[in-house]
Amino acid sequence: MPLGIRKKKNKSKESSNLVENEEVSGHAGVGKPAVNGGGLPAPPASMRPKLVFHTQLAHGSPTGRIEGFTNVKELYGKIAEAFNLQPDEILFCTLNTHKIDMEKLLGGQIGLEDFIFAHIKGLKKEVEVYKAEEALGLTITDNGAGYAFIKRIKDGSVVDGVKVICVGDHVECINGKNIVGMRHFEVARMLKELPKDQSFTIKLVEPKKSFEMLEPRSRGGGGGGKSGDGKIGTGRETLRLRSKGPATVEEMPSEFEEKAVKKVDDLLESYMGIRDTELAATMVEVGRDKKNPDEFAMALDQALGDFAFPDEFVFDVWGAIGDAKQGRF
Repeated sequence: MPLGIRKKKNKSKESSNLVENEEVSGHAGVGKPAVNGGGLPAPPASMRPKLVFHTQLAHGSPTGRIEGFTNVKELYGKIAEAFNLQPDEILFCTLNTHKIDMEKLLGGQIGLEDFIFAHIKGLKKEVEVYKAEEALGLTITDNGAGYAFIKRIKDGSVVDGVKVICVGDHVECINGKNIVGMRHFEVARMLKELPKDQSFTIKLVEPKKSFEMLEPRSRGGGGGGKSGDGKIGTGRETLRLRSKGPATVEEMPSEFEEKAVKKVDDLLESYMGIRDTELAATMVEVGRDKKNPDEFAMALDQALGDFAFPDEFVFDVWGAIGDAKQGRF
């Protein structure tokens, strides 16, 4: 849900939003959760919770304060405003670490005590890759604002042998086709459909790094950390960001939700080559009260019809949700 509106000033934006050498202690007051459903207009400013989050640029910057966002795109806009950037310079955000740590990737929830680090565009690179195997060994995710990037590189895979391709790299073009604005599953499908035993060209943009971040590339997280499991931060409440409808302040995920979301996210990677905890959490929400796989499949089509999930995948997700309900993980 929107968290209040700031009036623009004629003075420098940085001067009003940045704080030098500040001790960060968390949020500034929590309002009540929204009661309106997804897709409805945001409530008036007087009804919005007053939440303030602290942020820095991951490669180094003063501390900024941000508020008044209801989804990831608006969050990037607020961060850009605080640091006098363009929103499309931001690739992704991590929580409570400046490192490119895919286990701490900001997804659909932000703990009310979390510190946000924004990773912005750095070096551009163009790489030619010979596809010696059907699978490249990449897991793709996206930032919720039009940028797909690499979340994991499988050991011993085709891409693992191309050392200039790194976890965190934004995929900008494939064989000359600009893919900015495409969702992660579309990018993963494009890469999968590239013919075997042929070369292709991929243009990448890596996150800007500070000197202390210049280290051997990581193969990425498997989604098994706090952020990947949907349990973010140490607070008891989170701000849930939604692609449609207002954000809401919610209790931390239950044990059932944590286990179910992690399993569904694993299935997304296995079947579709993507990881997306927000998507996994939405699927768990859709399936928690459904009585059989057919009912679940119909509900998924209504809520997430753009994805065209395979039947076998839907059945396995239904089974995973049922296992989580019964505590069988």
